[in-house]
Amino acid sequence: MKKDFGVKPYLFPMPTYMIGTYNEDDTVDVMMMAWGGICAEDMVALNLEADHKTVANIRARGAFTLAVPGTDTLEASDFLGIATANKMADKFERTGLHAVKSSRVDAPIIEEYPLTLECTVERMEDEPYGLRVLGRIVNVLADDQILDDQGKIDAGRLQTFLFDQMQNGYYAVGEKIGQAWHSGAGLMKK
Repeated sequence: MKKDFGVKPYLFPMPTYMIGTYNEDDTVDVMMMAWGGICAEDMVALNLEADHKTVANIRARGAFTLAVPGTDTLEASDFLGIATANKMADKFERTGLHAVKSSRVDAPIIEEYPLTLECTVERMEDEPYGLRVLGRIVNVLADDQILDDQGKIDAGRLQTFLFDQMQNGYYAVGEKIGQAWHSGAGLMKK
C-alpha cells in the first residue's frame, strides 16, 4: 500500500551546494542551495528564486563558485542557507569561514569547502517555475585531503551531506557500496 502525497518536491537524495559570489562592495556572499546540479560535461544548472542577493551578484559579476560542503561545516553552511544577505550584510563573516579570490572567475573560493567548481555564467533563464542559472565550469579545485593515492577525487573523503526535503534533515554521505558500470554488469549476461 502506498500513501498519496500529491505534488511535492520529494526526491532524495538532494545534494547540498554552496554558491559563492561577491557583493557590489567586494564582500563575500555565500548561500546554500539544493535544487541544481550537473547538466552537461562542463555545465551546472542552478534553480534559484530571483530575489536572492546571490542572484543579483551573479547577474552583476557573471561568475560564481559552486562548492560541496563537508559535515565539519554543517552549522556554518546551514546558517548560510537560513540567513539572507539582503538583510544581513555580515552574513559570511558570522560563520568564521575564510575566502580567497579565484584566479579564474570573479568569485570567492571558500577555503573550508573541499571541492569547488569555478564557473562563468552561460545563461540566465527566467521561467514560470523560477530562475535557472546555467554556468560553465572553467576549473575544479580539490583539497589534497579528498584525493586518493592516484591523485583522483575520492567522494568518500568529501564527508558531504545531503538534504532531505521530506523532513528537512541532513544526512552524511561517505560509504561506497558499489562500482558504477560494474555492479550490475552481471545482469547483462542473462
